[in-house]
Amino acid sequence: MSDEVSGATGEERSATQSALSGWGSRTHPRRTDALSEFMGQGWDVRATAWGFDQHATALAGERRRMLASLHPDAVLVIPSGARKIRSNDVPYVFRPHTSFAQLTGLGSRGEADAALVVVGGDSAEATLFQRQPMGPGTEDFYLDGAAGEYWTGRRPSTSDLEDVLGIGVRRLTELADSLRRLGRRVYLVPNASPAVEELLAAEGLWTPSDDDAALATALDEMRLTKTAWEIAQLQTAVDISIRGFADVVEALPRAIDTARGERVIEWAFLGRARTEANDVGYGTTAAAGDNATTLHWESCDGPVREGDLVLLDAGVELESLYTADITRTVPASGTFSDAQRRIYQAVLDAADAGIAAAVVGRPFLDIHDAAVRVLAERLEEWGILPVSAAESVSDTGQQHRRWMPHATSHHLGLDVHDCAASRPENYRGALIRPGMVFTVEPGLYFKADDLSVPEEFRGIGVRLEDDLVATEDGPINLSAALPRTVDEIEEWMAPLLERGRRLGSETRS
Repeated sequence: MSDEVSGATGEERSATQSALSGWGSRTHPRRTDALSEFMGQGWDVRATAWGFDQHATALAGERRRMLASLHPDAVLVIPSGARKIRSNDVPYVFRPHTSFAQLTGLGSRGEADAALVVVGGDSAEATLFQRQPMGPGTEDFYLDGAAGEYWTGRRPSTSDLEDVLGIGVRRLTELADSLRRLGRRVYLVPNASPAVEELLAAEGLWTPSDDDAALATALDEMRLTKTAWEIAQLQTAVDISIRGFADVVEALPRAIDTARGERVIEWAFLGRARTEANDVGYGTTAAAGDNATTLHWESCDGPVREGDLVLLDAGVELESLYTADITRTVPASGTFSDAQRRIYQAVLDAADAGIAAAVVGRPFLDIHDAAVRVLAERLEEWGILPVSAAESVSDTGQQHRRWMPHATSHHLGLDVHDCAASRPENYRGALIRPGMVFTVEPGLYFKADDLSVPEEFRGIGVRLEDDLVATEDGPINLSAALPRTVDEIEEWMAPLLERGRRLGSETRS
């Protein structure tokens, strides 16, 4: 079968491979005429329900029109991104760039090495450029080990995508010529796809400028408030995450009996995320004992001891790519010690103060200030803070940051740290508006080698994180169903731990 029959000419394939080089263009080399003829025959036509969400694609259309109105004289290129290589020719699972997901609504079905083009102005004409489906009847079906559907699974047809998106879908190899015909200045979402940047720069179609960063900012600021559908997506992600936290508590007895018990915790949550949703929304922090005082504890390979507190920072990501972000700190034994209880209560009080400040019309920074003030006062009461709480929270003090070094809130949505490219005055310097979704997550971290704190505090790290939506009637805690107080946590854990012990005994017997 010739390249023309396979759906791409040799020239087109060569152009694509040189412009978008890497894992995504690798082709399986073993071809014979006999095999090609045989592989082109005898395949049934299958109808597939792809699961596209009409709410997501409709919202994407609204945002494309909004974006086009902001850039009436430009053409905007939003790449989906490239596969990232884990090792040699083995890639990580692909996750589309957030801006691409935002403007297509394809969620986890967005493909690598694609680009959405939006024409500025009232028409907001949009076209999706991507590799054509490599299904039965094309040689790439079985020859292309990176994208051939024999290897990677069936993909939506061009007509499937056009029907659901309401826009044209064309070959990726046509991208440069299409932009050239439009004859407008090109703005490109930066750092989304080095291959697309290289291609357009080589073709003389794009030169990096501040306008690219402004495009990224405009896209992020569109997400600063969420629609009712988006909030419902986030609530679903939170609800599944809560079930994942219960799975973790049930797995704690096994974690205690396993040398690298933190991996048991990580595994238990991941199992829920992968079976009920798309994946985790970010790398899970599963940290026991002193490891919980390391904010970005990524290895998750330590033991879990009976007397440890276990800090789990984890969130489920849906197929729509909306993600939860929750943290709870629980006693591995099911019961807090006196010192653990004191520290946990201080963090809980700080979280409650932050939530109380999350009122529409108040500055976003009030959340952090309210939470930190409580922690500074508690550190002063305990005789740990070397100055007064008032002096510590002043601009020239900040001594409390030895034990609470991070911000208390960030926006949440398609990214776990959503809207991060927003201008400071529209993010941390903004007033809270209805529909904003954000976290409240204070913590205290007393490292095992910190001689400035009482010995019974050393090696204890506590963080409490909830996901909130701002409304005119006050903040709504989307994760409120997950126990928060000391007594609630101990009561919630008891039957789960008992079930975990029973299952462990049955497994051993």
